[in-house]
Amino acid sequence: MPEIAVVRLPHAEGLPLPSYATEGAAGMDLLAAVMSPVAIPPGGRMLVPTGLRVAIPPGHELQVRPRSGLALKNGIVLPNSPGTIDEDYRGELGVIVMNAGDAPFTVERGMRIAQAVIAPVVRATWREVTELPDTARGTGGFGSTGTT
Repeated sequence: MPEIAVVRLPHAEGLPLPSYATEGAAGMDLLAAVMSPVAIPPGGRMLVPTGLRVAIPPGHELQVRPRSGLALKNGIVLPNSPGTIDEDYRGELGVIVMNAGDAPFTVERGMRIAQAVIAPVVRATWREVTELPDTARGTGGFGSTGTT
């Protein structure tokens, strides 16, 4: 199991570190380290601080993903989802949150605002060629593999 080194910033004091809610969970909950409630109007967005700085293990990334309950119940989405935290980033983790709902949404201290998934990264190189191998799909784009 990869280990993530973490530095807790002063505005995250008293908040638990990210953890898995269940034995089979893929994502760890990220908590809002706001000092007081902040309202996001419909159509608005904000960078929610987590109060955490991390060192991702080499060969991995931390993916920041939305929480399905916030999306369904409140229209809260992460516009750059999944967000990638690279292994060499050492700044504070922040979550870009957008209110796609029709009512203001209040972010409160300690609220589970997103989830983090640690994932291996495969790096590749590009090689320019004059032709590509044929496939059954060929150059068919959007909607080309079926009607539904």
